[in-house]
Amino acid sequence: MATTETSPVGGRFVTPFVKLLLAIWALGSAVAVVRFTRGLGAVSAMNDGYPWGIWIALDMVVGTALGSGGFAVALLVYVLHRGRYHPLIRPAILTAALGYTAGATAIVFDVGRYWNLWRVPVAPLFSSGGRFGWNFNSGLLEVALCVMAYTAVLWVETAVPVLEGLEAGPPGRLRSLAVAVRPALERSLPVVLALGVVLPMMHQSSLGSLLLVATTKLHPLWHTPLLPLLFLLSCVGVGYAAVVIEATFSGAVFGRPLELRILRELAGVMAALAGLLVVVRLADVTLRGRLPLAFAPSLLSGFFWLELALTGAAAVLLWRRRRAGTPGALVRAAGLLAAAGALYRIDVYLTAFDPGNGWRYFPSVGEILISLAIVSVETMAFLFAVRRFPILPRARRPAGSVPARAAS
Repeated sequence: MATTETSPVGGRFVTPFVKLLLAIWALGSAVAVVRFTRGLGAVSAMNDGYPWGIWIALDMVVGTALGSGGFAVALLVYVLHRGRYHPLIRPAILTAALGYTAGATAIVFDVGRYWNLWRVPVAPLFSSGGRFGWNFNSGLLEVALCVMAYTAVLWVETAVPVLEGLEAGPPGRLRSLAVAVRPALERSLPVVLALGVVLPMMHQSSLGSLLLVATTKLHPLWHTPLLPLLFLLSCVGVGYAAVVIEATFSGAVFGRPLELRILRELAGVMAALAGLLVVVRLADVTLRGRLPLAFAPSLLSGFFWLELALTGAAAVLLWRRRRAGTPGALVRAAGLLAAAGALYRIDVYLTAFDPGNGWRYFPSVGEILISLAIVSVETMAFLFAVRRFPILPRARRPAGSVPARAAS
């Protein structure tokens, strides 16, 4: 299996861009104080008809799909033995760890009794009267347990480059601890990597399964028995798109070489996934007799065709760029695929979801500010990690690479 030399980027962390992120975080934090002192109603537009808003639909459902690049690349490298994709694995895992942590943070803001979240993984310890503490018929329980477990797995995987960075640092307790811990951690990686492939497949498909019960609330163009499959396929496609975008921008910003040959090969995989999504989506609505609804003059039919148009355009562009695509063209095509996947998930959880009885929802300013604050912290954590620890490939110019600044 191919391996990749990595090194910290170094440089100054507090830049004008980071200062902007800090300002956004400060605004969101002020709203967060209001949320935790005065309750959800003080900052959120959620209601009895829409018990979740953008903190779930955007930060969690879309955010974890963007973070699925870690699982998707690990699937290629460690399961399908495509070692040539190894240069992408560490930044993809870091992005996934931060994305899933951001989604978990959003859940803390979203639920009413957030102080009881810690009970979810240990509920059997509090069972009484001969009753087990978990409801095994609950899809939401499976999502909660798998997301918690996978977030922990991602940070275990991320700990390897962190320990390497500490080992390369000055002598002291942290260096001694890193030297002692890293060998044991690396021996456990086969089990950790196996969990890192299985867990996201379980909960990403279950995010679609949650809406199977909404037979009268989810629009027929989106409500289908194939929801688990569509959510799983979309998360892989969106995850690969995020990897392409992250690799290109990281190379451009930090002056690292861009593995253009690898990204072109990945574009072919993404094109196949995007094409499969279009085929499955159209076949599903056709076989269920729902296709006439797509031609009804309505806003939802427009969103349906927009999803397919974005996905189809991404498939065509990625297929054309799989051999001779420029970095800019790859990023644009990947952006289309990411936008299509995000739109599909938001449609399922919000746009095409109608609880009836006149309920309406549009995110409040407070919800938007808190979401922006979460993304700001996620971005700052990524910038700090790549500057301090060996995450990105070492600056060099191997065959098939181009200078990142020229590519940008």
